[in-house]
Amino acid sequence: MKNITLLSAALSLLLLYSCGEEKKEAPAAPEPKTETFGLQKQKMSSEIRLPAELQGFRQVDLYAKVSSFVKELKVDIGSQVKAGQLLIVLEAPEISSQLAAAESRLHAAEALYTATNATYNRILETSKVEGTISKNDLDIALSRKSSDYAQLQATKASYREVQVMQSYLKIHAPFDGVISARNVNVGAYVGPAGAGSSAPLFTIQDQKKLRLAVSVPEMYTGYLGDGGEISFKVAPLPNDKFTAKIARRSGALDTRLRSERVEMDVINTNKKLLPGMVAEVILPLNAKDSTFVVPKSAVVNSAERIYVITVEDNKFKRTGIVKGREYGDNIEIYSDSLKVNQLLVKAASEEMRNGDPANN
Repeated sequence: MKNITLLSAALSLLLLYSCGEEKKEAPAAPEPKTETFGLQKQKMSSEIRLPAELQGFRQVDLYAKVSSFVKELKVDIGSQVKAGQLLIVLEAPEISSQLAAAESRLHAAEALYTATNATYNRILETSKVEGTISKNDLDIALSRKSSDYAQLQATKASYREVQVMQSYLKIHAPFDGVISARNVNVGAYVGPAGAGSSAPLFTIQDQKKLRLAVSVPEMYTGYLGDGGEISFKVAPLPNDKFTAKIARRSGALDTRLRSERVEMDVINTNKKLLPGMVAEVILPLNAKDSTFVVPKSAVVNSAERIYVITVEDNKFKRTGIVKGREYGDNIEIYSDSLKVNQLLVKAASEEMRNGDPANN
């Protein structure tokens, strides 16, 4: 009986000990600290890559001024030409006939004026003897002379006009370049209107110097400067990197693309680059003034607004910002409420609300 009593006592003690162990709570895990950083200003340097197109610095399509037929072709695709070089000879028999007729009219007008001028001079000399020639006869002779002179000048102008039309039958190169397109053959009909004018006779390009044109989006135009140097690459030459300087800016935005056209001059004496190539322009964006630059993780893009979270008196505070450029893991921000060395949360989130403890 005594043994049973001792056993019951032992079991009771064991049960009480087990209950005490169950009621003992595990120690609470420490809350994670919020990582912060001091806000600083810096000049952010970044770059953007934009598609661009290479064009001949000078390029022109040549058309026929008068209706005619191709008589001779002096050049072909790929021909190197000099300024003033004869490219094509056209033939228009009616113009030759018009020139011959104009020349005949000119000779007739010259002969008539020569006769009336001589008559006027004789009458003028005779009139010096008083009573020999009436003043009316002298005035009539002078009138005929003036009329014939005017007719002579009109005939000369007509003759020169036909001469100019005939000169259009020979087309010369307007500048040094390369024939990049030819659209006619000997015997083809060409002209200023109709089927013969649907395509140019030739296209000439100046390929020793190229024009690189790129459209810069509106938000990046403030970083452009006249004479600034850019680099670019082309797909056919992946191992080569070319440079050029900004030569011209349109000074206005394209209303459709919301961008500004910028042109660079590219020296191409080795002719490695070809007009029409698509290039990738690497445009540097160097800030003129220092701005606030923070990690992208510090910026929260919510449905209501864009903001960062500052720490004041060990509490969170949402501060609205305007985003600027992005480069790598950093981003520019703008706000009148932020100051240098102000504490910001490095990894901000929408769960961090105004007044919540920062746990620093």
